[in-house]
Formats: sequence, C-alpha cells, structure tokens
Amino acid sequence: MEALIHQFSFGLFFWQLIILLIVIFILGKFAWKPIINALEERENGIADALASAEKAKLEMARLTNENDQLLKEAREERDNILKEAKVLKDKIVAEAKEVAQVEGAKLIEQAKREIDDQKVKAMAEVKNQVSSLALDIARKVLTKEFEDQNKQEALVSDLLKDVKLN
Repeated sequence: MEALIHQFSFGLFFWQLIILLIVIFILGKFAWKPIINALEERENGIADALASAEKAKLEMARLTNENDQLLKEAREERDNILKEAKVLKDKIVAEAKEVAQVEGAKLIEQAKREIDDQKVKAMAEVKNQVSSLALDIARKVLTKEFEDQNKQEALVSDLLKDVKLN
C-alpha cells in the first residue's frame, strides 16, 4: 500500500479533477435540477397534504360538534314529544273515565226508572188480580148467599136500613 501512495501523479489528478468537474456540471445541468424540482414538488405535496389533513381535521371536529348538537336537539325534541304524548294520553284517559262515569250514571238512572216502571206495572197487575179475585170470591159468596130467598130479603132490608140511616 505504501507503493500506491508514493506514486502520486499530478497529470492523473488533473484529468480526474477535470472529469469530476465535467460530471458535476452535467449532473448539475441535467440531473440535479430535476431531482431538486422533484424534491421540492414532493415537499410541496407533503405540505399540501398536511394542510388538507389539518383542514379535514378541523372540518371533522366541526361536523362532530354539529352532530353532537343535532343529537342533543333530537333528544330534547324526543323528550318533548314523549311529554306531550303522556299529557295527551292522560287527558284522553281522564275524558274516557268521565264519559264512562256519565254513561254509567245514565245507565243506572235508566235502570232505576225501568225498575220503578216495572214495579208500578207489577203493583197495578197485582191490584187488578187481587180485585179480580175479590170480585170472584164475592160473586161466589153472594151466589151461595142468594140461593136462599129469605137471606136475600134479609140482605135487602139491611141495605135499606143503611140507606135510610145515612
């Protein structure tokens, strides 16, 4: 290795330096600009993507807040609807009870009237039957009594005495 270090040649160094400068110039002219441009475009793309992601994140947060607000409003509206439905149900039940009580009272009153009417009719019928039976009994008794002529004359004379006394 020592042999290689001692054989340094300026000519070779000069030509290598020239070739290196030509390669750097050619790379600078044709390769580095496109590479740097590509890197800058990539950097800009990444920056745009980060900005878009940040916008999306903010939009997502806004939508989440909006969604939470809508959920809250929907729950409140549901609660209000349930309250109104309960009030309406209670009102309908109360009205139905009231109507049922009124109708029940009417039916009871009507039943009482019908019972009273039936009682009056039954009493009248009993009176008619009792009077009919009394007349039949009286007819049979009088028929038995008037078979004898002397008893008839005695009855007529008693009746005449009563008429004169009154």
